[in-house]
Amino acid sequence: MNPTISSIMISNLALGTIITASSSHWLLAWVGLELNTLAILPILAKQHHPRATEATTKYFIIQATASLMILFSSTLNALSMGTWDITQLTSYPATTMLLLALALKLGLAPMHFWFPEVMQGTTTLSALIITTWQKLPPMTLLYLTADHLPFSIIASLAVISVLIGGWSGLNQTQMRKILAFSSIAHLGWMLIILSISQKLFILTLTIYILTTTSIFMVLIMLTLKTAKDLGQTWPTSPTITTISMFILMSLGGLPPLIGFLPKWLILKELTTVYLTPLATTMALLSLLSLMFYIRLTYVMTLTISPNTSNSTFKWRFKSTKLTLPIPMTSIMLFLLPITPLLPH
Repeated sequence: MNPTISSIMISNLALGTIITASSSHWLLAWVGLELNTLAILPILAKQHHPRATEATTKYFIIQATASLMILFSSTLNALSMGTWDITQLTSYPATTMLLLALALKLGLAPMHFWFPEVMQGTTTLSALIITTWQKLPPMTLLYLTADHLPFSIIASLAVISVLIGGWSGLNQTQMRKILAFSSIAHLGWMLIILSISQKLFILTLTIYILTTTSIFMVLIMLTLKTAKDLGQTWPTSPTITTISMFILMSLGGLPPLIGFLPKWLILKELTTVYLTPLATTMALLSLLSLMFYIRLTYVMTLTISPNTSNSTFKWRFKSTKLTLPIPMTSIMLFLLPITPLLPH
């Protein structure tokens, strides 16, 4: 893609998110969502490959449908309540439709079927944008309307997302699909705490974006596509392999890594508000996700010295990509001891 066009698309991507995040009127928020969607379509389709075109088409149809549902829910609220203010969304049909529209836009289960397919059809860098930056506008709307959304539907979507994200990820070998189902499971954890603690919601989202960006940077640096490729990382770079294993275990939520922090605090909050059965269900279902993270970590250890690999190594040219995420990740992983310093 032409650098000028690429910079324009990325600028519009950022502008759409900023418009949605800073608006208090539903129409302006919808404009930001549409600008954000239109800006990413050329980025997804730049490969000129049938798979990329198919993924872009699916992404466009789903996002356009979700945006239309958001506009319809805000119109319903304006008809019944007489206001277009985002924070004044109080009509029950409008809040239910908005929640379902944002769930479709984010790829929450059971409306997740488009998400892994779109991730697999694009480049790894485009998949990184979809799993991190593209989550911000819908998450902003969820944050602004959290007090009015029906908790029963939120809890149902969260539990189903953690279940589907863990269960479906067990059967995958493609790294982008595995990280797509990982994203679905993490979104379930964010959704369950949304109505109870907004600070904890932001903390969970921040840690998710940092850890997901880190593992995607490793995939881009080492051109990894499948789980089998992970077994060839040790001869290429032992340092990156070691850090990657810590990142994967952090995504799974193992202590003392930073990925354990949000799950620990979420379970604590759920038990505090007497939702112990829900907390127990979430904790047990997260073991499914942990299973495939541990399996990926095990695959990476298979070729650690003195073992050797029986598979053919890929030809690799010297990497010219930035190694900035590596020190950032290694510093960020072990931040669990600062938990008592967090504001409650």
